[in-house]
Amino acid sequence: MKKDFLSIRDFSKEEILETFNLAIDMKKDPLKYSKSLTFKTLALIFEKPSLRTRTSFDVGIQQLGGFSLYLSPNEINLGKRESVHDVAKNLERMVQGIMIRTFAHSIVEDMAKYASIPIINGLTDFSHPCQAMADFLTILEVKGKLDNSINITYMGDGNNVAHSLLFAGARLGVNVTISSPKGFEPNLAAWQLATEDAKATGAKLQVIYDPLEAVRNADVIYTDVWASMGQESEAQIRKQIFSPYQVNMKLFAHAKPDAIFMHCLPAHRGDEVTDEVIDSPHSVVFHEAENRLHAQKAIMYQLMK
Repeated sequence: MKKDFLSIRDFSKEEILETFNLAIDMKKDPLKYSKSLTFKTLALIFEKPSLRTRTSFDVGIQQLGGFSLYLSPNEINLGKRESVHDVAKNLERMVQGIMIRTFAHSIVEDMAKYASIPIINGLTDFSHPCQAMADFLTILEVKGKLDNSINITYMGDGNNVAHSLLFAGARLGVNVTISSPKGFEPNLAAWQLATEDAKATGAKLQVIYDPLEAVRNADVIYTDVWASMGQESEAQIRKQIFSPYQVNMKLFAHAKPDAIFMHCLPAHRGDEVTDEVIDSPHSVVFHEAENRLHAQKAIMYQLMK
């Protein structure tokens, strides 16, 4: 039976940990897996631009012995030039998996509904599961564990990245605090799904509006841009609203002494984070970015082998 990866919630706790162990082994001995997906092709559908997603999937599938096929918005224009149904039905006859980076989450859900091959969510406005897999893989490598002794504080907009951090924390039993201005909290549906999952693992999920209070006892401080793709017209207004949530050294001093800084990138330096933090020894942002490659290789292997 085919399996998709549209959300962190598509994987059980055991499957997530198995994927991490696989990613760590692939990172240590890439040649061991160099023929795992020989002659298999992954279609890469991009409705939104990307550096890390494009590079990590393109390089990753090739390192596993397969091929990638890049499809730009001009070539498909989902739902306009051709329906999601017809794109799915065409591609399932030519490739062995589809990664899609788009706007509405319903598009990846429809693609999974219609396609008989695995679908991987490279990002939607609701969820960014591949990023969260790389994030928690990084935390595991740096902190040596993933349990309810680890406290993650996410600062800023309660967006798709915040949703996936909540989903992963809830699945794995890791505590996640969201610190957002009022009116910018995570989507209610995402919050309800995460809190329901957290009951099984004991993860503590909370929203704390005061940034200083939110970072106390944090092992990880995480942030993202204040205005995501498609919100550029709101950038100046959001800058005023979110400025108290900037991750700077004054804020960082309230976290644990060995706290690490994370960011999904790209970063708007001087807005959500200062150079002093992102370039400090606390920062693991490029370690985290590299782990997109390893985590996604493990996901592709799990779904396409």
